[in-house]
Amino acid sequence: MSETLGDILAAAAGGRFPPMDGGTTVVAQPNPRDAGVLAFTAHSVIFLDEDEDWIRATLARTDADPLGASMNPKFLAALMARTGRSMNCVDLLTCAPALPGEPPIALTEIEDQEHPRVARAWKFRDEVRVWAADGGVLVLGRGVAGRWEAAVELDESARGQRLGIQLALAARHLVPEPVLWAQQSPGNARSVRTFQAAGFRPMGSEALLLAH
Repeated sequence: MSETLGDILAAAAGGRFPPMDGGTTVVAQPNPRDAGVLAFTAHSVIFLDEDEDWIRATLARTDADPLGASMNPKFLAALMARTGRSMNCVDLLTCAPALPGEPPIALTEIEDQEHPRVARAWKFRDEVRVWAADGGVLVLGRGVAGRWEAAVELDESARGQRLGIQLALAARHLVPEPVLWAQQSPGNARSVRTFQAAGFRPMGSEALLLAH
């Protein structure tokens, strides 16, 4: 049976990463929504329903270091032109194991599916659940390849009070599976520090191609 993106993510979460050989693995999209590029240490994974020969030839034409070619702007621009998709940025992909017991902070689940934060989350994830705390919001849902993902939003007035760390920790208590994933923009150092303080460890970089 061919390896899937879900297989690769599950192995990486367990500490079994792709070989550090400078190579590129091309796999099918897990669903019509999710497409993009994952870069682990010295190995990339492209999950895209496009001709593999075209993908590899385009990679070769970037004239970039092979270790970084899959995240080269020239290559990503070619993918967007080919597929008609767009992207926001290259994210840092992190993960953490689930934790037992109750969250360390009082949360109120937002049941209203029309709530703006809930409706926005449904554009990128399935099985979405959203909780509110005093000064922030926690989002859980199934994202790329069905993995459980967390996102945290804070009110400006709540920054600097470690609320983000508490919400990220709460996500580890609420996730219904053994592993939880989260993405942060590398330039958003505050977000990166928040999730690392909550026990999330870096796995690689990820560029998602967004369908319109």
